[in-house]
Amino acid sequence: YKLIAADVNNSGSITSLDMIALRRMILFIDTEFANNTSWRFVDADYAFPNTANPFATSFPEEINYNNLATSEIADFVGVKVGDLNGSVTANALAAGDTRSSNGDLVFNVADQKLVAGNTYSVDVRANDFTNMLGYQFTVAFDQNAVEFEDFTAGALRGLTADNFGFAKLNEGALTTAWNNENGVSVSDDEVLFTLSFVAKRDGNLSDVISVDQVRFTSAEAYSNDGDLFDVAFNFDGNVSEAGFSLAQNRPNPFRNETVIEFELPEATTATLTIYDVAGRVLKVIEREYTKGANMETINSSDLNATGVMYYQLDTPTQSATMKMIVIK
Repeated sequence: YKLIAADVNNSGSITSLDMIALRRMILFIDTEFANNTSWRFVDADYAFPNTANPFATSFPEEINYNNLATSEIADFVGVKVGDLNGSVTANALAAGDTRSSNGDLVFNVADQKLVAGNTYSVDVRANDFTNMLGYQFTVAFDQNAVEFEDFTAGALRGLTADNFGFAKLNEGALTTAWNNENGVSVSDDEVLFTLSFVAKRDGNLSDVISVDQVRFTSAEAYSNDGDLFDVAFNFDGNVSEAGFSLAQNRPNPFRNETVIEFELPEATTATLTIYDVAGRVLKVIEREYTKGANMETINSSDLNATGVMYYQLDTPTQSATMKMIVIK
């Protein structure tokens, strides 16, 4: 089943092209698999003649009943295309993978004073980047403070523009994913890659860019030793693991319930307010939240309304608003 999941491009074999197709999905360059479905369903009773090569023969993805006289139960094994570690959430509503990490893979970034109108090169440098197989994360930036301009490769082997996703720049997010077949080590303080931003207002770089743990791409890295790491930026000795961000609810639109995820730079009291286009408040949730990733599940029955709505997250120092749609 893992081999079927790995055949992302549905070619009947597993090659580097499958990795490329999966990376494009992770980076939001593509939003669906070009030659495959999101899930494959295999008859649970089917015995593969060669379990090391499930593509050697056609495997049944449907069950037929002729002259149905009584109730029958069809049992399938659901295979999520691209999911090789069993971390998929089938209904997309529960929390994702909860594997414990072995600490942080930290990228060093020099903090800078920003002056509106100037262009700044942000060098992302290695820090204990030893025997690494890959990483993925999202660089979040404050669209009101900076505008992303360009990327330049550095010392990291095999890193090109293909390892970045630019589809979410209008939402203040730059996705990135890199991998190598063998563990790669880079000396401390070597520049892995450089990002260029144009400042829209005065401020500090550390206040306007961060590693986003919630939206789009899970922030994690993998070593050749099988270790899993979180990802963080280190601004001149101050590690910034989590910034303030409010993610798009999922699913959206929704009928019964949806999940709203957000990230906080520190533990604090926050208020989540849902209101309609006329400004009428439909639901308010206020509680203490932890630093990093948080989530709330919203049931449509609590809103007693349908159509376009807005949800707003407020902390003592920051605020963000997103749109969602409730359908009948």
